[in-house]
Amino acid sequence: MARTKDPAVRTLLIERAAHMLRTREPITLRSLVAGTRVSTMAVYTHFGGMDGVWTALRQEGFTRLEARFAALPASADPVRDLAAMVAGYLGNALDHPDLYRVMFDASFALDTPEAADATLEHLVDAVRRATGAGRFRAGTDPLELAVQSWTMGHGLASLVANGPLPRRALDHGVPMLTALFTGAGDHPDRCRASVEQGWRHGLPPGGTRDEGSGQGPDGV
Repeated sequence: MARTKDPAVRTLLIERAAHMLRTREPITLRSLVAGTRVSTMAVYTHFGGMDGVWTALRQEGFTRLEARFAALPASADPVRDLAAMVAGYLGNALDHPDLYRVMFDASFALDTPEAADATLEHLVDAVRRATGAGRFRAGTDPLELAVQSWTMGHGLASLVANGPLPRRALDHGVPMLTALFTGAGDHPDRCRASVEQGWRHGLPPGGTRDEGSGQGPDGV
C-alpha cells in the first residue's frame, strides 16, 4: 500500500536539511528526521531517498521565488514592477535564508531547470513592457537588463541574508536600481518614484528593519 504524501512533512524535511547544511551539521537519513516525529520512511515516501532530498532542496528555492514573482501582479508602471521583483527577490532570501544558500550551489541538481529560467523570465517581461512604454530606450536588451537587475539584487541578498550587512543596507537598492534604469533611458525623477514604490511593494513589512533593533534605516 502506497504511503500518503503530506506536503507539510515534505516542507519540514526540506527546511530542516537546508538549516543543517547552513550550520554544517552532518546530514544522514537518521539525523535528518531526528526530533521531527516522522520516521526515516518519510524521506523515501517524499523524495525516494537522500539523493532526492538534495535535488528538492535547490528546486524548492526557485519554486518559492517564482511563486513570489507570480504573486506580484503587473501594474500600469512596468518600472515599478521590475523594482518590486528585485525587492521580492530580496524578501524571498530574507524569508528563506537557508534555502537561498542552496539555490546557487551547483553541487545540487535541479529536478526541472526550467524553474530557474521561469524566475528570470518575469524580469525579462517587465523590461520588455518598460521598453514598449517608452520608459527604456528602444533597442534595450531585455535579457541583459533583467540579468543586471537580478545581479544587483543578488549582491544585496548575499550580503544581508547570510552575510555581514544589516537589513537597513537593503535601502541602497533604491538608488542603485534608479541609476541602472536611468542609464537604460528612464527619466531620473520618474524613475526614482517608480523604484521607491516598487521597493516598498516588493519587500515584506519591516523588510529593511534590523531584527531585534526595532529601528529602520533612519533609526526610527
